[in-house]
Order: sequence, then C-alpha cells, then structure tokens
Amino acid sequence: MQGKLSGWDDTIVALATPNGIGAIGVIRISGSYALAIINELFPSKDLNTVASHTLHVGVLKNEGHLLDEVVVSVYKAPRSYTGEHVIEISCHGSPYIQEQIIRSILQKGARMARAGEFTQRAFLNGKLDLTQAEAVADLIASNTEASRNTALHNIRGGFSTVLKDLRERLIQFSALIELELDFSQEDVEFADRTQLFALIHETQTTVAALLSSFSLGNVIKNGVSVAIVGKPNAGKSTLLNALLKENRAIVSEIAGTTRDTIEEVLNIDGILFRLIDTAGIRESRDVIEVIGVEKSLEKMKSADLVLYLFDVDELSASELEAALLLVHEHNRQVLAVGNKVDKLGVELVRQKFAGDDVLYLSAKEGYNMDVLKSRLTEKVLQGVVQTESTVVTNARHFEALQQVATALGEILNGMNSQVPGDLLSLDIRRCLHYLGEITGEITNEDRLDYIFSKFCIGK
Repeated sequence: MQGKLSGWDDTIVALATPNGIGAIGVIRISGSYALAIINELFPSKDLNTVASHTLHVGVLKNEGHLLDEVVVSVYKAPRSYTGEHVIEISCHGSPYIQEQIIRSILQKGARMARAGEFTQRAFLNGKLDLTQAEAVADLIASNTEASRNTALHNIRGGFSTVLKDLRERLIQFSALIELELDFSQEDVEFADRTQLFALIHETQTTVAALLSSFSLGNVIKNGVSVAIVGKPNAGKSTLLNALLKENRAIVSEIAGTTRDTIEEVLNIDGILFRLIDTAGIRESRDVIEVIGVEKSLEKMKSADLVLYLFDVDELSASELEAALLLVHEHNRQVLAVGNKVDKLGVELVRQKFAGDDVLYLSAKEGYNMDVLKSRLTEKVLQGVVQTESTVVTNARHFEALQQVATALGEILNGMNSQVPGDLLSLDIRRCLHYLGEITGEITNEDRLDYIFSKFCIGK
C-alpha cells in the first residue's frame, strides 16, 4: 500500500452482531477518540488507566440517563484488529438498547461505520494485507467445512506468503538489472541471467498451479449446481428426497407429476451441491408440462453437472446411448445413473448395460446412495478437496494472476531475444505490479472502496 489514504482519522461505530432481539449485542467502536468517547459514557472506571485487552463490567450513562449494564472490552492501539483504539461493548440484546447506546456514541463525535470499514482500516494500518482482508469476508460467508478451511488458510497468510516470496525475489532481480543500466558503458552484468531464468520458470509453475486451483476454489466458495434430468417417472423426485432424507418433492406413479423445477442444497463432504429436480423430458400436449420441460432444458445447459437418471427396467442399452448423446449436447459434465435396480437385480442390470459407465442404485430402497454422493464429488472435483494447500477462490485474484502469467511469458520472450536491460526491467515491473495488486501493495482508493463495500456492516 503506497501510504495511508486521507480521511481515516475519525472514529466509527457499528453494531457488530446481527439485527434483532437476542441475549446480547456487541457494538464496536474504532478510532483515535474511541477510548475518550466511551470513557465519557462509562463512569464505572477510568478506561485511560486500564491495560489493553481487558474486560470491565459497569454501566453506561449519557447525561445522567442510564443506558444499560454492559461489559466493555478495551483494545489499545496498535494492538487491536484495526490498529487503532478499539472498544467493544457487550450489551443486552434489545434493539432499543443498542440504538440508544449507538446514538449516544454518535452524539459524542463518532460516525456510523460503512460496510467493511473496520477491516479496511486494518488493511490501511498494515494489520492485514488485501488477500487476508478479503478472506475475512469469505470466512463470514462460509457455510461448509471446505470453505471455512480455505478462508482460514488465507487469513493466516497462506496465499500472501506465496505471492510475497515471489515478489521479493523478482524485486531483487529488477534492482540488479536497473543497476546495470547505470554501468551500461562498462558492459557489466549484476543479475545472473541463469538464476533469473530459473526464477521465472519457478514462478510460472506456481502461478499456473494457482490458476488451475480456481475451478476448485469456485466450487468450494459457490457450490455446484446439479440438474437431475430424465424421462418422466424415472424416479427423479424420489432420488431428490432420498438424498435430502426428507419428502421435499411430490412422488407419484403418474408420469409428469413434476411440472416445475425444485431446488435444494445438500452438503456432501464440505461441498454444497444445489440439486435441481426438473420436469421429466418428453413430448407432451399439456401446456404447463411443456413449459416445465423447457425449463428443464435450460437448467441442464446452465448446470455444472447433469445427473441423467433412467429406469433400468424401461430403457434399453441403445436407448441409453442415444439419450446420453442428447444430454451431452447440452452439457459436457454428465453422470449416468440407473435407478430401480430392485426391480431386476444388480447382476441382470449390469449385464443389460455392460460396458456403459453407469452407476446403479435404488432411490426407493436407498441402495448405493452413499456411492452416488462419492461419485458426485469425484465427478466435479476429480479427487479429494485439499484445502491445506493454497486455493484461489476470488475472481479478482484470478484475473490478476492471468495478467501475471502473461507478464512472465513476456519476460521469458525478452530474455530469449536478449532484449536490452531497460526493456527487460519494464517487463519485470509489469509483473510486479500485478502481483502487488493482489496483496494490496499497489491499489487505489476507488478499488478499495469497491472491495470493502461487499463486506457486512460492523466488520
């Protein structure tokens, strides 16, 4: 970050817990006057004399009016989340009480915090880099073990450490190359080109691995949409109910019962699967059913994965092959699942569809449902989720890494073409610029405001 931005010396306040009635609420204050403001409202003790990272029980009063009995947490600068004086007030969870306390703090000179402003101040004061700050928002939004672990890994600096190491080494070479320009007439070489080649190749490998991890990161962060498609009465609704272990969709022997898509979320091994039960695909004169079929085709095209379900007793091997060809025209990621094996028996079914990559189950009896869940994760992730390594989950990081990869290629081309040192230095600086954009060493106020505006109020 190139110097602290202006206009960040005031004191801010916000409710840090969700709105609504609860046992307690937490009000957070940060800024140079945070301690002085709360000290005026907290007659129980002189907070200027207490140690940092301490808790104090007492009452809050404003102009003699009792507000609440509270616990005040004191974090003195620079040993706080934001790097400024931070006070957290744990009060009773009445929205009225919280409003009165915040109003009193505003009367003493604070202002309401903007979305993400506490974390933005932590970044501006060097407590976090930009990737760590963004990981805070990801952690708050995490709803699975995988997304939580990935966010925690990045908050602890996993992603930042990788990028900073590469950036520092590139800076060293850039400095040596620029030093050569000062001695151009002496024809000296301070930067070992062999070592620079090795570093660029190493950096390319690291960046390529990070870029390839984005597909996994996107799955961890946003989940996977799975369209369950097939002919009417193939058992799609029964399968959805079996996966969810509840009667979410109407099950009937009458073909065409499902007229619209039904969407539910299922957590499998830390990954969110958005299951979409679609209307059976067939020709129909029923206007409403036709609309449902059209919606099914739309969902099939937009889904991350299509689960094609068929009745093993009603479909032949040739019909299955033709159906899968049709489905593949709408989506490349397809998992074929043969249902109702309890009718014929597993061995007869396998003989009937010998050679086809099909998973057989009975949604009604619950047979092979665990295998289906495993196959879903394998199909999407091509292996087990590894969140101990660095995984890119942020589209902004992905776009910047693409620019880094392009700049690295230009550096290599320049070195192979033996371009002059000044041009080579420009290529390295371009690469350094994009690396710096990711961690926040290089940024601007508008970009920061946009990033932190997506945070919640109070964080």
